[in-house]
Amino acid sequence: MPGLGGFGRVWSEIRRDVRAAQERDPAARGVGSSEVLAIWPGVHAVLAHRVAHALFAAGVPFLPRLIAGLARLWTGIEIHPAARIGRALFIDHGMGVVIGETAEIGDDVTLYQGVTLGGTGFAVGKRHPTVQDNVTIGSGAKLLGPIVVGHGSKIGANSVVIHDVPPNSTVVGNPGHPVRIDGRRPEGPDADWVHLPDPISDALKGLASRIGALERALAERGVDPATIPSDADDAAEPTPLRAARGPNPAGG
Repeated sequence: MPGLGGFGRVWSEIRRDVRAAQERDPAARGVGSSEVLAIWPGVHAVLAHRVAHALFAAGVPFLPRLIAGLARLWTGIEIHPAARIGRALFIDHGMGVVIGETAEIGDDVTLYQGVTLGGTGFAVGKRHPTVQDNVTIGSGAKLLGPIVVGHGSKIGANSVVIHDVPPNSTVVGNPGHPVRIDGRRPEGPDADWVHLPDPISDALKGLASRIGALERALAERGVDPATIPSDADDAAEPTPLRAARGPNPAGG
């Protein structure tokens, strides 16, 4: 965004942000734009960021960070003034959302409460996620490091994502596992968190089914699975851990 001359564009973006809240929040259906602008904390946080980012890009000292800090106190949403945010971002509820300094968010993105777009380690430079257009990120999800979340993807609630996410895919679990969706994902947010695929659960069910089939096969041959000797008694003794010596990598 350009410097002080971009405040007309800021107002245009704010109007899109209000419209996004009306379209994506069922509680805002039928609510007027002025009421959304006055009450919705996610809209307040994005509005404050638009202004803070314009001032930051213009090289104004102190004030952008002050605006960001006040917005955090007011809304519970922390957005660094240097973060780059596209059009029509909607933050639903919003409490606990953190968007880091080098984060980049595309157009028509939806974030729910507790989402973190954070960095890893103490490296400088690009260290926060890039979220492309039409992405929906569920409550409590943590996206860490300079990863890229592809267009049209959906991140499940409480997922921890540390690797790039392909476009039009769903990620669940900790660490996050991408799951392809058959066909092209429709545009716009999808908040159906109940029917997300769970690849770990599917794998465990497959193992349980296979074990059951093997036990039935043994029973047909007159073999009791409980009488089969186990190798557990022959397992090697665990090696005790030694205390690490040297400087703390975290600087403590």
